[in-house]
Amino acid sequence: MEDAQSAPAYGRTNWRRFAVAVGVPTVVAGGLVLALAEGALAANFTVSGKQFKLSADTLVGNGFTQYTGELPTNDKKNHPDGEITAAMSGINNADLWNLCQSVAVGPVTLRIEAGKDQKNPVHAENLLIGMSTLGGNATFEDIQIGLDAATLDRDGADTHGDPLAFGQQARKVTIKDLRQEAYYTSASTFVLSGMSLKLHLSGDHECY
Repeated sequence: MEDAQSAPAYGRTNWRRFAVAVGVPTVVAGGLVLALAEGALAANFTVSGKQFKLSADTLVGNGFTQYTGELPTNDKKNHPDGEITAAMSGINNADLWNLCQSVAVGPVTLRIEAGKDQKNPVHAENLLIGMSTLGGNATFEDIQIGLDAATLDRDGADTHGDPLAFGQQARKVTIKDLRQEAYYTSASTFVLSGMSLKLHLSGDHECY
């Protein structure tokens, strides 16, 4: 499978439309992935516009980058211009403990859990995430804030944001009590130790 972050970055940076704080963010963590057939952002990919929730007790990631971008969508009702502004983040590799992902559509909720064994966390390589909200307690090591987004390199990807756009990166990030809502996640590898997938037809079964 090709590197999930090797395709060109999508998007014009537009901070007026982007509601994530500019200084040090909490951190973008990896979500579970429905991998694209080519394992990369193809020119004709689109996102559904429906967000999914993800939680984890702990995420430890090496090689973190963050910038803004536009994700293409066919959801013209909520996004007439055919694009969703998102915080784009790359993580070279990450381990997640007690991970949960859920997506609710009407009365139906799909919930996936993995990594409950402390000795066998979820492991991901070459994450690329497009998210809208994020919460948790984060520690960054060797962080650089205010870089040109086109010059980011800590996650190992070939391309990132537009030249002169805001970017930041860190050698390592640790986040506790992760809570995230995202539109899109891709990875070259996602190992889900002890995975459990359940489809719930009623009640509140989201991760948080």
